[in-house]
Amino acid sequence: MQQPKRTDRHPPEDQESPVSFPEQRPRRLRRSPAMRRLVAETRLHPANLILPVFVREGLTEPAPISSMPGVVQHSEASLLRAAEEARDLGLGGIVLFGIPATRDATGSAGLDPDGILNRSIRAVKERVGDDLVVMSDLCLDEFTDHGHCGVIDEAGEVDNDATLEIYAEMGIVQAAAGADVVAPSGMMDGQVAVIRQALDEAGHQHVPILAYAAKYASGFYGPFREAVDSQLSGDRKQYQMDAPNRTEALREVELDLAEGADMVMVKPASAYLDILSDVASISDVPVSAYQVSGEYAMIEAAAANGWINRRTVITESLIAIRRAGATNVLTYYAAEVAGWLRADMAGAAASVSGPVSVAAPAQAPITPHTTSAAAAPTDAEPNAAEPRTGTGPTDEPRTDAGFPPVS
Repeated sequence: MQQPKRTDRHPPEDQESPVSFPEQRPRRLRRSPAMRRLVAETRLHPANLILPVFVREGLTEPAPISSMPGVVQHSEASLLRAAEEARDLGLGGIVLFGIPATRDATGSAGLDPDGILNRSIRAVKERVGDDLVVMSDLCLDEFTDHGHCGVIDEAGEVDNDATLEIYAEMGIVQAAAGADVVAPSGMMDGQVAVIRQALDEAGHQHVPILAYAAKYASGFYGPFREAVDSQLSGDRKQYQMDAPNRTEALREVELDLAEGADMVMVKPASAYLDILSDVASISDVPVSAYQVSGEYAMIEAAAANGWINRRTVITESLIAIRRAGATNVLTYYAAEVAGWLRADMAGAAASVSGPVSVAAPAQAPITPHTTSAAAAPTDAEPNAAEPRTGTGPTDEPRTDAGFPPVS
């Protein structure tokens, strides 16, 4: 059998050499932080970030959540300081979760206008006014003695339609307390339509609904159970979505949109970026994603062990969620990351201005920290201002996170 003829790898000297370098060089656009900033397709801005906060009835000082280092159950006083900080940092919003002193089978504390959640909504709105969007979790799980998101029927299952009646009342009470946005998270069929009708009939046509449209039954919610002192035994797989399902998420979103949702959410975020991308491609309203407690806890655990660069991974995780299509991100890192972004911009401005004297900023610089921090340490909070490991400057390009936003 005749062997194929070999071609000389080196052409004779009298022949022109072939092109010996790449015709395309994408690396040209990555050569410096300034160049990467110029061509960045996805950016972070404080207004993209929403801070979830927990307020527990009866606390006199914040209580640390062991599975979420740096996050606390707030007292009613420290909640107001956290809200002021969120406002001053320019966050997109804050979402309140209330933890009552007593619970019952129907979650009646969630309907009490003077209950922990509703009076906290009222107090936060009085403190921040219209300078910060105040959202409220509209669900029963924090208020029931069984931990489910609805009432239980005689067969021991969550009664969808009976729960909807309570959701309608909750929506009205939260709107009356001053909530700028109500966020039903229970995954009951028809919840958006029922709440929308109730709000409109009660004169709250102006209050938007952020629907937890594609909320999956997930192991990533583990630390949240500690955060809200959940009474749940078992799971919520009968009403939250099943992890293998993708097309079903689009159906859920389309139903919520048809029922009048003003915004929709995917939860969790990082393990469901495909769902987030799908939802963003079909939604004609803003899309939120919730970086949940388990996502937070994993980053913190890895950073505490020195396995990752904490700031780099936090930023990368949020960029990924935004890149997948999220208009905004609910994250426990909201205040801390906003502080980084503000500090980065202040540093950039200083480097441009050089030694030239400039007027003082309209508001004092904000020290980056998490939801556990207060405006200033007090006797009741001796560790409020302790530095967090890994939050300082890194060798990573400062501006790759992006600021200000595209648009």
